[in-house]
Order: sequence, then C-alpha cells, then structure tokens
Amino acid sequence: MIKKFTFNSQFILDELPTIDREFLENIMVDKKYRKNQPIFTEGTLPSGIFYLQSGKVKKYKMDNDGREQIIYIYNAGEFFGYSSVLSESTYGDTVVAIENSTISFITITDFNEILKDSSSFSRLLLKSLSHEFSVLANLMAVLSQRTVRERVALNLLILHDKYKVDEVENTYIMLSRSDLANMTGTVIETLARVLHDFKHDKLISTDGRKIQLLNIEGLIKVANFY
Repeated sequence: MIKKFTFNSQFILDELPTIDREFLENIMVDKKYRKNQPIFTEGTLPSGIFYLQSGKVKKYKMDNDGREQIIYIYNAGEFFGYSSVLSESTYGDTVVAIENSTISFITITDFNEILKDSSSFSRLLLKSLSHEFSVLANLMAVLSQRTVRERVALNLLILHDKYKVDEVENTYIMLSRSDLANMTGTVIETLARVLHDFKHDKLISTDGRKIQLLNIEGLIKVANFY
C-alpha cells in the first residue's frame, strides 16, 4: 500500500553499475543543513541536483492563504531537485530540512556528464521520475477525496514507514504538529482532535511531539485503503 505514496529514487545508487556509482559518489559534495534551513526555494534556478545522505527534508508549496502544503517528505537515500534540471525550468516548490541533515550536491555539469555517459543512470532516473508522477497523482486524489480522519491515518502510516529503523522494535514519528497538519491538508486544531480520537481508540500513543503507532491494522482500516 505505502509504495503508492513513496518515490523510489532511493534504489538508484544500489542498482547502478559499480563504475557509475563510484563516479557519482566521487562528484558529490556534502553539506550539513540545520533543522528548518532551506535547500532551495520555489522560483529559483537550479544549479544541480541533491542526494539526501542522512536526515529528512520536506517538499512543499504555498497555497493561496500563505499556508504550506507539504507534498512529500524525503528520506535518506533519495535524490531530489532533478526534475527542474531535466526540464530546464525553475524549481516548482520549496525544500527545507525538517531535522539536521547531510545532503550531497551534484552540479549541473557533472549531472549532465553522467546522464550522457551512463545509460543505466538515465534509465533509472526516468523510471523514478515516472513513478513520482504516479505518486503525486495518488496524493492529490487522497487530499481531494478522503476525509480528514482517513488522511491523517494514511499519513501516519506513510510516516511510520519513513521513520522505522531496521531491528528497532518501536518506531517513533518525530514530526511537528504543524508539519503533520500541512501534510494532511488540515489545520492544527482539527488534527489535534483526530489524534485525540486515535489515542482514545488505542491506535496511537503520543509523548510530546513523538507519535507511536500501536495498531497498524486498525489505522489501515481507518484510512479505508487496502
């Protein structure tokens, strides 16, 4: 279920031939970003692409009321910013770190060079880009057709998948209530009521900003998505 709502660029490096992967890793320049620090903003011209080594960043647009609408949260291992480079256009959204993150940068020159020299990288990138369009269409359908309660449940399941760590029994979602509300497409007050109901029904537990899912099957039913 969750795969319909997550990009798949995190598999690009793993599937590249060794020589292409080593070239890509050698041209990456790492930079540390603090929580809430922007990586790029909507309307600016791209100078390269990005690869998230560690941490998490959010991709969002501003609506007519000046409120963020979070489109996607990137996890470690994902590329981003390449669609604007490929289309030779300005960035169509803003990307900001939501926790301290390490991000690698690849210049347009180096990016174009590996695109030209590596058919594998070009194929994997095109495959990833096509999947992104499908994911965004699915997310738009959820926002327009699902109730707030269903949207909150679904986004908690998506976030649980992003925050889980192998061999760690308990997964905690560490996202601000404002970001979760913007991701769900609602206001904080409505989100708080839904989370309170979920706690009452023993679907989740909370500790400050931390959320733990207690009943995944129950949330899948609430999300009305199988």
